[in-house]
Amino acid sequence: MVGDPSGRSTTRPLLTREQVMANAETYQTQAFKILDPDRTETVFNSAWLGKMDYMEVVRLNSRVTLQQMLQRDDFRARIESGHPVFLHELQYPIMQGWDSVMIKADVELGGTDQLFNIMVGRNLQKEEGQAQQIACLQPILEGLDGVQKMSKSLNNYVGISEPPAAMFGKLMSISDPLMARYYEVLFGQTVPAIHPMEAKKRLASRVVEQFHSRTTAEAALNEFNLRFEKRDLDSVHLPEVSAGMLGGDIVSAVVRAYSEGFALARSRSDARRLVEQGSIQWRGEKVSDPKAQVQFADGGILRLDKTHAVRVS
Repeated sequence: MVGDPSGRSTTRPLLTREQVMANAETYQTQAFKILDPDRTETVFNSAWLGKMDYMEVVRLNSRVTLQQMLQRDDFRARIESGHPVFLHELQYPIMQGWDSVMIKADVELGGTDQLFNIMVGRNLQKEEGQAQQIACLQPILEGLDGVQKMSKSLNNYVGISEPPAAMFGKLMSISDPLMARYYEVLFGQTVPAIHPMEAKKRLASRVVEQFHSRTTAEAALNEFNLRFEKRDLDSVHLPEVSAGMLGGDIVSAVVRAYSEGFALARSRSDARRLVEQGSIQWRGEKVSDPKAQVQFADGGILRLDKTHAVRVS
C-alpha cells in the first residue's frame, strides 16, 4: 500500500487494500510459473505490520538514522534535483527490513536497486540476534526501448503471462545491442555466432518456451516466419485495433497502433521517422508522407515495421 520508492524519480501513489489484493493475485499467478505452489507459502506482512501501534512504529524508526536513508542514491538524487521525498517513503526500507526479521529470512532475492532495503533487513536481524540474510542480487533488465529498466508503468515490458505470440513479437522488436544484453542477463551467455535475426529468433523461442512450452514456442516461431518472412499477413493472427482508435492522421495512428496492439510506447518523432523511411504500409501500400490522412477500414492491415502489424476492425 505504501509502494517501493527504489529506483524511482517520483513518488509512487498510495494504493488501497483492495488494489493490493488484486495485484497480489496476479503476482502469484506469475510466480507460480516458476515456483511449485504446493511447496510455496505466501504471507502478507500486514499480519505483523498491521498490528503495530504508533509507539511501536516510532520505536522501529528509532533504529534507523536519517543519514542512513540519505545514502540511498534515488533519495539523494531527488533531493539534489529539487524533487520532493515524502516521509512515508522513508518507511518502506524499514518495513521491508522488519519483514526479514519476522519471517527469519535466510536469503532475500532482488534487483540491484534493492540492495539498500535488503541491508536494512540484515542490520535489524543482527540487532535481533538472528543470522543475517544473504542478499542475492540480480542485474536490472533494460526494457524494450533499451534505455530504461523494464517496467509495466513505462510500457516497455514483456509480461511473463502474455500470450506466446505477443511475447515472441515483442522480443523480435529489440535492437541487436539489446539482444546481447538479454542473452547475458537471461541466459548467462553470449550471442551465438549466427545471423542476428536467427539469434533473435532463438532468444524469443527460449523465453516463450520457458514460460509456456516448447510446442507454443515453435508455433510462435512458425507464425512469425509466416507473417514477416513470407509476408502472408492475411492468414495469421494479428492484434486488432479499431479504426476509430487510430483516427486519420498517419503519425498518430502509428503511435496508437503500437500502444493498443502491442503495449509499446512510441513517440511521435519515432512514428514520423518510420513513416518517412517507408516502413509504414496500409493494405500493402507504403505511406511515406507524415501529413497523410488515411481512411482506415475494417479488415485492412496496417504494417508498422519488420516485426509489427495490426488488423483494423
